[in-house]
Amino acid sequence: MKKFWHFLTKPSSRYSVLAIAIVFILITLAGVFTFHETIEFTSTNEFCTSCHSMKQNYIEYKTSLHYKNAYGVRAECRDCHIPENNPIDFMKAKMGGLGDIYSEFVSKDIDTPAKFEANRLRMAEDVWKMMKATNSAPCKSCHAYSAMDHAKQSPAAAAAMTPAAAKDMNCIECHKGIVHQLPHMKNGFQAEFTQLSASAETAPRANNLYAITSKQLFAAKGSSSAQGQLFPASEVKVLDRQGDELQIQISGWAQQGLTANMLMQEMGKKIVVAALEPELQKTQKVIATETAKDGAKWDHVEVTAWIAQKGMIATLKPLWTYAENMYQDSCSQCHAAPKPSHLTANEWIGSLNSMRQYFILNKNEERVLLKYLQLHAKDSEQAAQTATK
Repeated sequence: MKKFWHFLTKPSSRYSVLAIAIVFILITLAGVFTFHETIEFTSTNEFCTSCHSMKQNYIEYKTSLHYKNAYGVRAECRDCHIPENNPIDFMKAKMGGLGDIYSEFVSKDIDTPAKFEANRLRMAEDVWKMMKATNSAPCKSCHAYSAMDHAKQSPAAAAAMTPAAAKDMNCIECHKGIVHQLPHMKNGFQAEFTQLSASAETAPRANNLYAITSKQLFAAKGSSSAQGQLFPASEVKVLDRQGDELQIQISGWAQQGLTANMLMQEMGKKIVVAALEPELQKTQKVIATETAKDGAKWDHVEVTAWIAQKGMIATLKPLWTYAENMYQDSCSQCHAAPKPSHLTANEWIGSLNSMRQYFILNKNEERVLLKYLQLHAKDSEQAAQTATK
């Protein structure tokens, strides 16, 4: 025992083993502390958004419910991007973050907004892959199925969450894009529209035509001041052709007493055909007046206007093919897209508005998609049959 103690205290004439051990322990503790603090610091929002390429992501995050909500609970970057269910997944996520630093400072492939958008899908898929591999552990650290009271959820939420809880579903299967803008998953429908536009450079020699985009309406031939707008997929009757312009007749329903003169395709349904300014309203001819089920009075009217002939087609079939593909590409990323007949024409307006944050469409694409859904809604059978002409 004395020999062992002597070895610990005086292994050499200069240093004792005990002194060496104490120094080693101190260095180890300092290393562990430094490593821990480094991990903590590099997991903060301030560090994550210090790269300028992450600024847009931060703006998107600040508009989400995960940043600000009625409950005052905020999820930070690490809460979603770093799974803490086990050390291996944790370190995998931290090592994955090094890839973003490399892309920012070395490869320079996300250092501009355009480059970032080009890589948004790749980066999103990396996060989705992590979520799937961990069964959405970051989500479930806050949103535990066992803590959910489905009776206190909205009917729609309860209908979705009850079977999800029973299967212990992966959250990311249905909740992509709830914080950051969704990337373009597919763009086949956009290529379709390019081809459709090319084929509609000149209006067909038909009496009835349909607009493939929103088009300006003019009160007189050659006018440069638009007095209204024709919405996509709206039918018009051709009255005259002069050069690159068409004189057309628009038919629709206008509700009495409304200040904004919007023509609807069907009485009582907000399926917009055209929006008219005062100059064009003067050309309105009332064909009939009817009373809707809710007691509102509607005028069936005809309006005469001029439009550019470009962007008109003789049948809606190619436009509906494009719209259907757009619907599937844009609305089945997170869940199965319901059939258009699932909702009424008016209900589709609110449904599409509520889902706007989950898809990326321009205004014209949204209008085409909405018209497609409305004319194939469960209360628009007659309109849907007319649309297949």
